[in-house]
Amino acid sequence: MNPRRSRRVHQRAPWNHNIHLHGVVTAAVPHGATSALDVGTGDGLLARELRNAVPDVTAVDVDGEVLARAAMDRPDIAWVPGDIMRLDLGRSFDVVASVATIHHLPDLTAGLSRLRDLTAPGGALVVIGLARPSSLGDHLLGVIGALQHRWYVRRRTLWEHSAPTIWPPPHTYREVRVCAAEVLPGMIWRRHPMWRYSVVWRNAPVQDAASDFISGHTPPGSVASS
Repeated sequence: MNPRRSRRVHQRAPWNHNIHLHGVVTAAVPHGATSALDVGTGDGLLARELRNAVPDVTAVDVDGEVLARAAMDRPDIAWVPGDIMRLDLGRSFDVVASVATIHHLPDLTAGLSRLRDLTAPGGALVVIGLARPSSLGDHLLGVIGALQHRWYVRRRTLWEHSAPTIWPPPHTYREVRVCAAEVLPGMIWRRHPMWRYSVVWRNAPVQDAASDFISGHTPPGSVASS
């Protein structure tokens, strides 16, 4: 390899299918947000990006050793080891993000509900996930993803994450979309070519929820209780 090209490759930012969609998360950060939660942070790359957007970032992962390494050079982020389904964080967050993590949780509905409940009024929940193809459209998008992957790896520094891999994912894209629509009314669903989907949901601000409660109407970004 040409030495100049080698240096350029070395200087490129790390890239993989998950990092490729970090922009979906950062673009959803609400105006005026001050806190963020990264669920399944792993090596903490997304947590670092979120810290550039908000002053208060908490990053959670079950792998304490990985978190310890991530925390060495970023003491400005709260690194919390543990299972998000059991942790008592004692608060909600303006941004809740989960990238390639939800399919690791034992129950999809419970996992999405937990993330929803951690999202503050007026806040945003963003889930980037993997699912199993089950339709012709899914498989065609997979072909496009394979071509995109080949194009990007020739121009990026492919980075291998430290998290365990589950393949195939336990749910189909259709199953995830149906579940997300039930748990997160008004969510925005999008399929991405490189074997990913995104769900963006915005919780209703307190004033909107209060006025709709008085009028007896449930806003799109809230969950009615009985």
